[in-house]
Amino acid sequence: MSYQTFGDYIRTRRVAIELPLRKVAAYLDIDTSTLSKVERGERPASPDYLKPLSKILGLDLKEVQTKYIADKITNDFGALEHLREGLKAAEKQIKTKKK
Repeated sequence: MSYQTFGDYIRTRRVAIELPLRKVAAYLDIDTSTLSKVERGERPASPDYLKPLSKILGLDLKEVQTKYIADKITNDFGALEHLREGLKAAEKQIKTKKK
């Protein structure tokens, strides 16, 4: 199983539904070059893009957020040897914070 970046994920969907980069960028109110960099993995996507991206690309928001979070964790923390333990601790903190 190969790893798909968040940028690959949104580019694949955008191309599949034949939406030009410029239309998606305009919908997000960002430069075409900015979106292109996000798709190529040269710039991180803003969490503010997730809801509008899910809408224009016809994707489930939960799936978009899940892909975004997975990619962010992989990029920021994937090389740490105790990642799994850190994720478990973060999950506990999130559960505690919600109460």
